[in-house]
Amino acid sequence: MTTKRQVHLAAHFPGVNNTTVWSDERAESQIAFSSFEHFARNAERGCFDFLFLAEGLRLREQKGRIHDLDVVGRPNTLAILAALAGVTSHIGLVGTLQTTFNEPVELAKQLATLDHLTDGRAGWNVVTSSDAFHGANFRRGGFLAHADRYTRAAEFIELSRELWDSWRADAVVTDTATGVFADRSRIRDVDHHGPQFDVTGTFPVPRSPQRHPVVVQAGDSDEGRDLAARHAEVVFSLHTEFGDAQAFFRDVTARLERAGRSKDGLHILPGATFVLGDTASDAEERARLIRRAQVSPATAIAFLEQIWNRDLSSYDVDGPLPTIEPDLESAEITRGRVRHVRDVTATVQQWRDLAAAEDLSIRDLVVRVSTRGGFVGTPAHIASEIDRYVQERACDGFVVVPHTNPYGLDEFVDTVVPLLQERGVYRSSYDEGATLRETLGLPSTVVERAASTAASTTALTASSGKPSTTVVSA
Repeated sequence: MTTKRQVHLAAHFPGVNNTTVWSDERAESQIAFSSFEHFARNAERGCFDFLFLAEGLRLREQKGRIHDLDVVGRPNTLAILAALAGVTSHIGLVGTLQTTFNEPVELAKQLATLDHLTDGRAGWNVVTSSDAFHGANFRRGGFLAHADRYTRAAEFIELSRELWDSWRADAVVTDTATGVFADRSRIRDVDHHGPQFDVTGTFPVPRSPQRHPVVVQAGDSDEGRDLAARHAEVVFSLHTEFGDAQAFFRDVTARLERAGRSKDGLHILPGATFVLGDTASDAEERARLIRRAQVSPATAIAFLEQIWNRDLSSYDVDGPLPTIEPDLESAEITRGRVRHVRDVTATVQQWRDLAAAEDLSIRDLVVRVSTRGGFVGTPAHIASEIDRYVQERACDGFVVVPHTNPYGLDEFVDTVVPLLQERGVYRSSYDEGATLRETLGLPSTVVERAASTAASTTALTASSGKPSTTVVSA
């Protein structure tokens, strides 16, 4: 009898994206701890592998003003996770943290501390940025070319693991006569000299319960996929359509093999929204209403402005697309948002053709092109689809993205999770005392980087021509 593959689920706290409906009557603050606490406790009630928080380094702007269609205010990720450690017992706590603007010693210390506080439930979603708008908030600025940011990220991760490994597991000694002390002979000084970082000294935090917090990665470019194959243990993917998800799964798996790693050491979890209903038609109607709520009239105009790079506030959101051409020469009027459209002219023509063929208004068109892949249907249908994706190797599970905060996950936990448990593909309880790595079923130690990936740390320096230098001491 073939053993069924187990489904892994993570919960993405709703926030700055085009899926969160802040006009919902039950919506609450994205800063109040009560919101985070409810969401975390509910995800733990559903036996989710981990809770996932995004990061914002600067508030987005539209036409020179703070983009108030997004939530205003982005609290510190690590502070929230540390607070959630006190109100949860089993669920992993994963934070999105930059490698472009942070420094390895400081961030490695913070993550190791979180891993101690949570008894081994910490995770790090590694992200990069080549955006000078965000970089202006930092001493280093936005100096990295797009293609070079993964070079810094790779060395950042490698150095972090070197710091975490500098304490042997038995370096902290308990003696009945003298108390607890660190055995200096079991602590290795770090002496790292690379193109990005010079670090010399003693890392101040003992080895944490997981040894290395679980590394999550979300890059989808060719460089991002290579970084994931070399270093990640979980990939947060954008590929949710079944065929596309299977192709991404195969591609990353092949890269793993070339990097000398086993597929057992990496889980691929696409982000997926969901809309539930008592019947298929109920779910479709509810999904239609949610999509309209996600794309308000102001949101629809702002969405087009990001592509046209023009002020389109005079246009009727229920009227046709603008006939004026996009401004490709001026500075972008939207700052702080990743632009996924590479060929603006071609994209605008595709949208015009689609709008003409289906008689779509501006708002209708934005609803159509901005809707992310997800599941719509009865709980039984959604449970069946999640299971199919995993059994047929389109992914290892999903990062569930609800559309309201903080109660958006409740219905999924109440109706879909029990059906997955009945299928025998999802846990009914946590293993007591399990670390996040154990909950995910990952190897107990991180696979060492293959020699073939040494080229990943090609020379790349800051604008001064020198790597950043840090001296650490206990």
